[in-house]
Amino acid sequence: MTDFSRNELIWGKENQKKLKNKHVTVFGLGGVGGFALESLARAGVENFTVVDFDSVSASNINRQIIALNSTIGKKKTDLFKQRLLDINPSINIECICDFYNENLNREIFKTRTDYVIDAIDTMRSKIDLLVFCKENNIPVITSMGAGNRMDPTQLYITDIKDIENKKCTFTKNVLYQLKKRGITEGITAVSSRENPHVLDKIENIENIQTVKGENIEFKKFTPGSTPFVPAVAGYYMGYWVVKELLNLH
Repeated sequence: MTDFSRNELIWGKENQKKLKNKHVTVFGLGGVGGFALESLARAGVENFTVVDFDSVSASNINRQIIALNSTIGKKKTDLFKQRLLDINPSINIECICDFYNENLNREIFKTRTDYVIDAIDTMRSKIDLLVFCKENNIPVITSMGAGNRMDPTQLYITDIKDIENKKCTFTKNVLYQLKKRGITEGITAVSSRENPHVLDKIENIENIQTVKGENIEFKKFTPGSTPFVPAVAGYYMGYWVVKELLNLH
């Protein structure tokens, strides 16, 4: 049997060949995005662009697939490139190790992409990306329900217009900002019916310098996280993207 023979038993040899030629762009390589990315590599997608400015920290170890004591301080983009090529040496992966904002769109999207995975946890960047994808008819799935949750069985996939639980402040703010830009539907999301809950709130000011020297400052509330929900949310995103790429309805 070949590396992907078990996949072919589910969706067939021809669909496996189709996946090989698809290109997926993943924004955010944390708990959600990392599992989504790896699931697509194991599904047989061979072309990726990944975007993340961050390095592994000790606080990532509870939920991120590339976070180990031995990888603390290393760039997430570099780690995933090494890991994906170890899964499938035929993979082509472009790594953009930078903080995403709309000024990067020309560089990121110079190559046609078949699907975008949005696993960004910064409000401004998330809105910029979703608006760009919507305005340019780029298929995208976004994560809105992994932070401050414990129960992965309450995750679900839906259009943003049908998100059920509006008690999540982050989700409410994303939907509000999208509505201000005239977007109320047509974006797929992984969300959660579980009410967010956290014992303590951590707030700090992030100061980030982009590769081009732009200084970005924003207020960030660090969410609680578990090993369970981000991973399952990432797998949901990977599943959805494969289903859409192969038109398995």
